[in-house]
Amino acid sequence: QLIPRLDYVHPHDPTHVQDHILATLIGPSVCIPFKGSKLKLGKWQRVVLLEFNGPAKRNLVFSFDKENSGLK
Repeated sequence: QLIPRLDYVHPHDPTHVQDHILATLIGPSVCIPFKGSKLKLGKWQRVVLLEFNGPAKRNLVFSFDKENSGLK
């Protein structure tokens, strides 16, 4: 069991304490290197989006650092 049973009650919605714990374990963001227009993923790597408290409408933010990308 990854998430233990807790007696804690979340103040605004007691049903999704486990969602917060999962988000903490996995993290809210990731940095992925790319070259040209291709992601530089390893052979067994992929990008997945996980929703722990949904379905819900979400916004995705992409930012690119030209200085560190190797692009000119």
